[in-house]
Amino acid sequence: MKGPASGSPRNGRWWRDAGSDGLEVNATTADRSVHRPDGERTGRLTHDDRRSIAAGVAAGLGYAEIARRLGRPTSTVSREVARNGGPGRYRADRAQRAAAQRATRRRTPAPAPAPLDHAPGRDPVAVREAVDRFADLLVRIGLPRTAGRVLAHLVATDTGALSSAELVERLRVSPASVSKAVTYLHGLGVLRRERQATGRRERYVVDDDTWLRAWEVNAQTHSAWADVADGAADALGPRTRAGVRLARMGEFFRRLGDDMAGGPAAAALADPLTAVAALVHAGRPRTLDELAGALGWAPSRVADALREAARHPDVTDPVVVERTPDGAFAAAAPPQRLTAAQRAALRRP
Repeated sequence: MKGPASGSPRNGRWWRDAGSDGLEVNATTADRSVHRPDGERTGRLTHDDRRSIAAGVAAGLGYAEIARRLGRPTSTVSREVARNGGPGRYRADRAQRAAAQRATRRRTPAPAPAPLDHAPGRDPVAVREAVDRFADLLVRIGLPRTAGRVLAHLVATDTGALSSAELVERLRVSPASVSKAVTYLHGLGVLRRERQATGRRERYVVDDDTWLRAWEVNAQTHSAWADVADGAADALGPRTRAGVRLARMGEFFRRLGDDMAGGPAAAALADPLTAVAALVHAGRPRTLDELAGALGWAPSRVADALREAARHPDVTDPVVVERTPDGAFAAAAPPQRLTAAQRAALRRP
């Protein structure tokens, strides 16, 4: 922000009622500030400094000239004027009172954190340190800071429940910060909202099985990743480099999701394993109709079985189902099981 237009003070002196007693004030007034090697003073502005600034602004001096005469950085003068009404409303006494109020607020110690749950035999300091360590760990593994602190305090509460007001008091953050953190954690499935019996206030609850529910949500996420990767692999072509890369990605997330969900049920894999066994026994590619006729199944059942076999290569390993260029199906060894040299050697007569 630019200051008022520069000009010369009348008769070489600073003049005008500076917003206090109307006396002229020279910029060389003694104070307790420290002079830097470059000649500029450091430390807080004094009341006399503010009177000089008011006089300089009223005389039409620029901020740089006022700062030079005071021996202060230009930024100090420009901030001082801007925070106290600007060039047209700056008054020394009012600016001094505002500075004193700010200093008083800075000297007021921050309130101590609200106490955690107390119980006989608990060391409050040890409890708080444990909660802080838990929150720090949650932040390190990827949770936003406030979300990690909210979850740590909920878990460490005997009831497993706290209201927004209680979290605000414990964490010394704004209600908006708590609301944002709760929304994030609710999306992860690690807490639920509960309406209090009286009034419209909510409590946020961490149940004893919250980690199981979070685990299940995570498993579903991995399955969704696998579905998307499989679809992209089909679109790009299963034999292209991008298609192979995405197919492996889908296989990884499918296996991870199945492992987290307890693995696919054995009954659900009966048809896929039978279809794979049929292809192995046939010794050559077979069409959907050929497999349906040989197994005595409807074509849709065969299609579902082959689709599930492709989705669970870890179950059918060391055999996978491949689609030939003419649309038939064949059983083959997965590429990662054999090196290129091994495959070449096996093709030799």
